[in-house]
Amino acid sequence: MDAPGWLLNRFSIRIFNDLYWLKNRPSSGELWSIDQFFFPLDSVDGWNRLYGPRGFIQFQCVIPDPEAVKGLCRILDTMNRADQASFLAVLKRFGPSGAGLLSFPREGWTLAVDLPMSRALASLARSLERIVLEHGGRTYFAKDALGSPEAVGEMYPRLSEFREVQARFDPFQRMESSLSRRLRLLER
Repeated sequence: MDAPGWLLNRFSIRIFNDLYWLKNRPSSGELWSIDQFFFPLDSVDGWNRLYGPRGFIQFQCVIPDPEAVKGLCRILDTMNRADQASFLAVLKRFGPSGAGLLSFPREGWTLAVDLPMSRALASLARSLERIVLEHGGRTYFAKDALGSPEAVGEMYPRLSEFREVQARFDPFQRMESSLSRRLRLLER
């Protein structure tokens, strides 16, 4: 059963976070299993249903140093001004970039946030994407739902190399996805 759509809001998320902190406050000598530490929501069956029947999207970006702090603060401020509290946020440090032509990781900080579906979400996603671009970052294709094709070339400088390889091995573009069509990844 889905929770009512109004359940997750700024007030309820603040209460949850305060209670979660009190319950899980680190104490000296306490050891957590790797699952408890890295995957706390896996112990809550159907946690995604808390977002109600409309659901949510996840927005994830990486912003390289030295722009990371400024960029991430702007993202959080923009979400706050849009009254978009996130029930779940994950912040991690990335090491060097991967070798893949469209590899997401790059040295810097990555932030993933859950955003409840709403009429204003597309506009918010565009604002967040703009901030990521202004700070030299990129968004994560695997979690993309609202990204724009115009931003992809700036975020992924090796896109033209990817297109060349794709054209060589799949000249008739038989290997495509809804994401590649929406973001125009295969256009030459």
